[in-house]
Amino acid sequence: MSAARNLHLGHAGEAYPDAFYVRLGEHRFISTLHSQGAWQPGEQHLAPAAGLVLAAVEQRLPSEKLVSRASFDVLGVIHSGEFSIEVETVRSGRSIELIEARMRHGELTSIRARIWRLAATDTTQVQGIEWAALPPPDAMPPLTFSSVWGGGFIASLEARQDVSARAGRGCSWLRTPYPLVAGEADPPVAGFLKVADAANGLVVREHPDQVFFANVDLTVHLFRQPEAGWVGFDTRVSFGPAGLGETFSVLSDLRGPVGTAAQCLTVRVRK
Repeated sequence: MSAARNLHLGHAGEAYPDAFYVRLGEHRFISTLHSQGAWQPGEQHLAPAAGLVLAAVEQRLPSEKLVSRASFDVLGVIHSGEFSIEVETVRSGRSIELIEARMRHGELTSIRARIWRLAATDTTQVQGIEWAALPPPDAMPPLTFSSVWGGGFIASLEARQDVSARAGRGCSWLRTPYPLVAGEADPPVAGFLKVADAANGLVVREHPDQVFFANVDLTVHLFRQPEAGWVGFDTRVSFGPAGLGETFSVLSDLRGPVGTAAQCLTVRVRK
């Protein structure tokens, strides 16, 4: 790729749409400034990137099965600019299937995702949820998320947070008006998941100017298919004594809890 192609659309001041990506071909895309990451200006944030990878799975391999788990391993910098997404079935079956998808920047792979999809059955008579429901978004005051974090993705979010939130623990809601791809409707689960990776920045234990705590993965488990729109987070952040950390969140839509998200962190005190 040329240097020009390694920049977000909009980086040089050119017009760009109110979307995280623009489709260039059947499997090719270019990132816009709305997808810009918080740690480095020349990278994508994992949140919309993960949403787009899952969207590719939902669009190319449509199924009546339900997304049960979506895990995303970050293998390196998620470069801005042009990229492609590959999708393949790893394990097929009538009731259970495993799909793998990869975000590729030329010869480099930045994200490897694996998605388990399970057959839907009627289990209403035995359903039970142990996670507490969140107060609704309008019960929480607005949060100026960009006061802590930079980048175009964070700037695209509307955020609310409970007044009781503190460093390492708190409840929040996020939403964005932007679709994943300009001119296209988000697939249902991908439209919800496109903000899930923002959990790691919601109730930070330490300010990112003093401590680096980037996540190297995102793993979402679902026990109900979510509805896109407001995404709720009941989040706990833990730092261990030897450079490891975890951000764990119960995820909700406006109907209640839908699953969990976990992110493993590499924690480094800045000198």
